Amino acid sequence: MSAASTNSLFGMGNPLLDICAVVDKDFLDKYSLKPNDQILAEAKHKELFEELVKKFKVEYYAGGATQNSIKIAQWMIQEPHKVGTFFGCIGKDKFGEILKQKAEEVHVDAHYYEQDEEPTGTCAACITADNRSLVANLAAANCYKKDKHLDLEENWKLVEKAKVYYIAGFFLTVSLESILKVAKHASENNKLFCMNLSAPFICQFFKDNLMQVMPYVDVLFGNETEAAAFAKEQDFDTKDIKEIARKAQALPKDNKKRQRVVVITQGKDETVMAQSDKIETFPVVKTDPKYIVDTNGAGDAFVGGFLSELVQEKPLDQCVKAAHYAANVIIQRAGCSFPEKPDFK
Repeated sequence: MSAASTNSLFGMGNPLLDICAVVDKDFLDKYSLKPNDQILAEAKHKELFEELVKKFKVEYYAGGATQNSIKIAQWMIQEPHKVGTFFGCIGKDKFGEILKQKAEEVHVDAHYYEQDEEPTGTCAACITADNRSLVANLAAANCYKKDKHLDLEENWKLVEKAKVYYIAGFFLTVSLESILKVAKHASENNKLFCMNLSAPFICQFFKDNLMQVMPYVDVLFGNETEAAAFAKEQDFDTKDIKEIARKAQALPKDNKKRQRVVVITQGKDETVMAQSDKIETFPVVKTDPKYIVDTNGAGDAFVGGFLSELVQEKPLDQCVKAAHYAANVIIQRAGCSFPEKPDFK
């Protein structure tokens, strides 16, 4: 039986409906997309979503980085249901209904702020070989309001129930004040607040927002490209991943009872973890390339696996082991989807 209880894991972020398709290089070039990147949609991407649906075979998945991670954590834990709570903003439309249905199917306790000014957000996942280029059209996800949702008594009670909090860096572009309210609550009550660098553009263009939250971050996630962008913006003067992890770990911290942990993934190369005065590395589960279907959800799955053990107060090396297991399962399937049950030991 898991040590996790209902609503003990809390996530807040951008709920997006993922529209996934295998595309060709011409399609990437047409919309000036890089094979392995994530960006926010601009005016020039307006036609992209329609063309993707018309031209390629698409599949729909409930997505958005944070929601994916909460979903994976819940799948890893299995029982009880609704260990994971999720907040985010959707539109009152068909895609919004699909998202609600998808959250229910995977036993996540999703409480969406529903509004009708903007449609539910979407994310085009353009897959080429084992790369994926993500273009997110936040739409409704961008409309999350602290005073209209997070501050409501029944919603804040759910925040208070949690022991572990996770918010991907993408939400820094939407509601910094909501993140700070949750992060300060975690810090003041000696609970665990986790965050993800999420994308190079977050480290570059939302640096001020990121650094306002950083003192409250107990566990920081990122991959090697995000870590490099972060190090550059912070003038760390190094490209060495272990050194970057060490320097990020040593940044000022509000809650002195907990030392920050920094976890950096490097695709198929070893995962680096910095905590207190030591740096550890963990080899990744090897996968034959012929079984790799879609790397789209790998990072989100890694975090979900990690959180599933963290919320059950398991040791950190066990959290990494679960993270590697979850990522390994997800890359062998389309979208951020999973079999009925995990066989993680």
